[in-house]
Amino acid sequence: MTTLTGQQILDHRLLTLRKGLQLEIRGLRKTGRSCFQIIKAEFGLKGTRQEVLTQFEKILQDKGIHIK
Repeated sequence: MTTLTGQQILDHRLLTLRKGLQLEIRGLRKTGRSCFQIIKAEFGLKGTRQEVLTQFEKILQDKGIHIK
C-alpha cells in the first residue's frame, strides 16, 4: 500500500478535481458544490466547463503534475 504525504496529498486533490470536472462535462451531477465551482473559485478561472478544464490542465502541467 502506498502512503501519500505532504505535497502528494495536495497534488492528488487537484487531480481528483480535474477528474470530477471531466465527469461533470459528460453530464454527471452531484449534490453540494461542483468541481467546476471549486476550481473557478480557487484559481480565479472563467469560462465554460470545457474552457475551465483546459485552463486548469495548463495550471497542473505548469506545476509539474503529471496528467494521465
